Amino acid sequence: MNKYLFLALISILFISGCTWVHLTSEGELVQKVTAADVEECKRVGNATVSVKDTIAGISRSSEKMAEELLILGQNAASEMGGDTIVQASDIEDGEQTFNVYKCRLKR
Repeated sequence: MNKYLFLALISILFISGCTWVHLTSEGELVQKVTAADVEECKRVGNATVSVKDTIAGISRSSEKMAEELLILGQNAASEMGGDTIVQASDIEDGEQTFNVYKCRLKR
């Protein structure tokens, strides 16, 4: 195998394992719970977030995508004034929807 092709393949595999999504300080305050946990909460709306599901034609790890989508969901919820998210859909083509709630009262 050509050494340049080998290095390119290794680079692609390394990049596909990296997380390019970062949790904001506001997003850190958003919790993910189940639907049963938000009965007393006010629904703010929903957030649909997405990441690339393939890089250079190679499918990404579903675990890595789920991790990044959760972070994006938390960040989006904080921007909407929410503090809690509930998964509303499965991951499809790198996209996922979360319901956003306001559960904690300001003191």
